[in-house]
This record gives sequence, structure tokens and C-alpha cells, in this order.
Amino acid sequence: MYFCIMQIPSKYLANAAEQIATLPGIGKRSALRLALELHRRSTEEMRVFIEALVELKTKAHVCSICNNISDDLACGICSDKQRNSAIICVVEDVRDIMAIENTRSYKGLYHVLGGVISPMDGIGPKELNIEPLVERSSNLSVVEIIFAISPTMEGDTTNFYLFKRLNREGLLITALTRGVSVGSELQFTDEITLSRSLEQRQEFKLAF
Repeated sequence: MYFCIMQIPSKYLANAAEQIATLPGIGKRSALRLALELHRRSTEEMRVFIEALVELKTKAHVCSICNNISDDLACGICSDKQRNSAIICVVEDVRDIMAIENTRSYKGLYHVLGGVISPMDGIGPKELNIEPLVERSSNLSVVEIIFAISPTMEGDTTNFYLFKRLNREGLLITALTRGVSVGSELQFTDEITLSRSLEQRQEFKLAF
């Protein structure tokens, strides 16, 4: 509707802006600005840009083990024999893995849920990558599960649900300390704070 009201001189520019605006966090004005910037680029620059997007869609896969983004069947972290396979860090998003890896203080494996439980948004346990985590955690060689989920109401709900599903004898379930601000997203936490929260993680317990 916004693009219909604006006097955009080209239907192709309007169509491009509308598509860019479908990306999360991109408003209508920003989408139009980006579309104009792309139009100013040379044909060769546009070819390289478009090829990168096509390759992202066709050649980047989801890791068959942890749900991370990977160029192969298993991501580089899951394939690394130097990683501690006895510890699995549960995160919402691939970006959280990048944030934790930047701290260089964690040497275990990961599991990407693909979001958090949020009834208001129609996201329940079935919409998340939970069952594979239950299966992975049932392996007795796994001794610790770390909840590295953003400390929001939805994140806490997800933690409680996962605890009930994963809790078994011999498995330690921990969570990041509250160095990560309540209500903030893990991926935006600075590296020092995130590293400390990981190192000082505490056993997760249900509050009654």
C-alpha cells in the first residue's frame, strides 16, 4: 500500500522495494533506499550479488545433527573431533552460535531450536527442533545440556519445557547466569559478558 501511494517512477523499482521490505527489520523507506542503491550498481556487481544469494539458498544446508547452517551434511563444529561431544549448548538461532563462538570459551557442541515457545505467535513445541534434541540427550555419553536461550518470558517458558523433556538421571542441565540482561537477545550480548555467563553457568532448577 505504501509503495502504491508513493510516486515511484518505475514499476520495477516498486516491485524490488516490495520484495526487500519482506525481510525482517527492513521498513518501507529503507527498502526503497536499498532498491535504489542496487539499481546504481553495475551489471557485474549485481551479477555477483545475485549469485551470492542463489548460492546461499541452493548450496548452504542445515546441519543434520545440530541444525546449524553448513556447506556439508554436518557442520564444521559437529565434525570437529576436538570438540567436547559430552556437552550440548541449546540456542534459539544460528546467530547465537556465532556469538558464543566469538567468545572462544566454549568447546562443546550445539543444538539450534529455531526459535522459542511463544503461544501468542502460534509457536509451540512442535514448531521447534526439540525432538532431535531429546534423542541426542538420551545418549548416555552426553553429560551436560546448557540452556543458552535469551532471558525473556518466552525463553523461560522454553527452558521449563525442555527441562521436563530432557531431565534424566546422570544428565546435568545448566543455564547461563544472569549476566545476560533480562529481556535481551543473546546474539547482542557483548563477548566478555557472554563468556562469563557461560563459564559461571549454574544448574537449572524448576522454581515452585
